[in-house]
Amino acid sequence: MDLGGFSSGTLTGLREGVEAALIVSIICAYLARTGNRRQFPRVFLGAGVAAVLSAVLGVALYVTVGSFREPYEQLFEAGTLLLAAGVVTWMLFWMRRQAANVKSELQAAVDRALDEGSVTALAVLAFVAVVREGIETSLFLVGQAASADQGAPSVVVGAVVGLAIAVLLGVGFYQGSRRIHLGTFFRWTGIGLVFIAGGLVAKAAHELIEISVVTVGNQTLFDLSRVLPHEPAGGNVLGQFLHVVFGYTATPEMTTFVAWLAYIAVVLTLFLRPVRRRPPAGAPAPVQS
Repeated sequence: MDLGGFSSGTLTGLREGVEAALIVSIICAYLARTGNRRQFPRVFLGAGVAAVLSAVLGVALYVTVGSFREPYEQLFEAGTLLLAAGVVTWMLFWMRRQAANVKSELQAAVDRALDEGSVTALAVLAFVAVVREGIETSLFLVGQAASADQGAPSVVVGAVVGLAIAVLLGVGFYQGSRRIHLGTFFRWTGIGLVFIAGGLVAKAAHELIEISVVTVGNQTLFDLSRVLPHEPAGGNVLGQFLHVVFGYTATPEMTTFVAWLAYIAVVLTLFLRPVRRRPPAGAPAPVQS
């Protein structure tokens, strides 16, 4: 078992799984409160189909990565890594903006589905809500597995463990548990995902350097192989852990390091900015002086 791959997979599965579990629990809690428990199977059906579709997409992408020959394999892998980092970055900021209003918006959508009386409306609502998280998770896990080399199975096992914990937390949300502060949870796991995504960006830059798509700044910036090697042959568990989770390498190229540092500096600064709360619907507009 590769500890780094397992840890990064667990964090991803937990963070993204909790978002999906929270959405489903909000829908179910509102249905229960309005006397519509009989609609639960439709919600679970929609969420289940979304989860299966996301898993199939992830497997298809991962298998495709290994089916190309050089240099197309590196190009496809770099594209997948950048896409995964981009999607996760977008979703982090989307969740950051929408967190305060997601509950009321979901409840309004449930009301519309019940009013329309459609047998599939709730299933579609749950599907759309969960598939967004599922596709994001699949892309991110494919990127992590591709960059983990031999640690890919550990990434998958860790993701399954993280998703299982997320399901348990979702049950707790439905039962009214308040033992976990969601704002704090999403903030700290979001910071972790920013660093993991930064590692994917660095890995993508390295792949492009390998096939000479990027020809500037290819010289080794520093060499920490004797102190903190990242290769399994080095026998340093910490180096291997940092390599799989955060994309650390003991001999980074200048372009790779700059890409990693620029991503972390920009995205983390924006992510940690205070959120401007949107005024509630129907609130009077501020008077202009």
